[in-house]
Amino acid sequence: MTKSNPQQPIGIFDSGIGGTSIWKEINNLLPNEETIYLSDSKNAPYGQKSKDAIIELSIKNTEFLLNKNCKTIVVACNTATTNAIKYLRKNYDIPFIGIEPAIKPASLKTKTNCIGILATKGTLNSDLFEKTSSNIDATIKIIEQVGEGLVELIEDGNIDSVEMTTLLKSYLQPMMLQKMDCLVLGCTHYPYLISQIKDIVGKNVNIIDSGEAVAKQTKAILEKHKLVNLNRRMKTHTFYINKNSDVLRTILRKSKSVRIEELTF
Repeated sequence: MTKSNPQQPIGIFDSGIGGTSIWKEINNLLPNEETIYLSDSKNAPYGQKSKDAIIELSIKNTEFLLNKNCKTIVVACNTATTNAIKYLRKNYDIPFIGIEPAIKPASLKTKTNCIGILATKGTLNSDLFEKTSSNIDATIKIIEQVGEGLVELIEDGNIDSVEMTTLLKSYLQPMMLQKMDCLVLGCTHYPYLISQIKDIVGKNVNIIDSGEAVAKQTKAILEKHKLVNLNRRMKTHTFYINKNSDVLRTILRKSKSVRIEELTF
């Protein structure tokens, strides 16, 4: 591995602003770390793109973060992880932390032996997701639902819109009829919909996302490579976005030491 040092920032990229849900977990667990986040909102959602296109975009994002001197990169996008992280790990000499749907934790929690996963088409069709889901107890039913249109609404700042509620009901209510008691959020954008999802599925359904687990894995990787930053001085968190930054600014309005820059690529 290329020699890095603890003072360098953690790089994070996503197909848009959804990965900020992962960034918040990392920032909470590792408050001494400086971060650089790349929101490729212009190309969101990745879930409708081909595997080759997703790999190409992931390479572009990785090169950008490496040019910013990042010591490790978190692929805060389920679709990019499931389609591109194998390539990234093979071709770059830096630790990568990925994110994939928390199917296994859900399978251990279900009492009805029926779990649902709300994710993008790109994630559900990936080889990695197929491998992960095939390792689950065969008696457990997995209901797969493509969340078409959800990412676009979030990226446009329409989280609490009537259109969002209508879409969520159309996806979740049929899953509820099949006795689902665990719902896996298979896209980093979806944690921003938890409040509305709870209103639809009720209190008896466990909603599971991967944010905390990814933060813990990031910490473990930094410890393994002796890259944990122990310096407690105030850190700056820089967010780059290649689209209008208004929605990103709204999401981060309560976060401290944040700097947002708009890109043209």
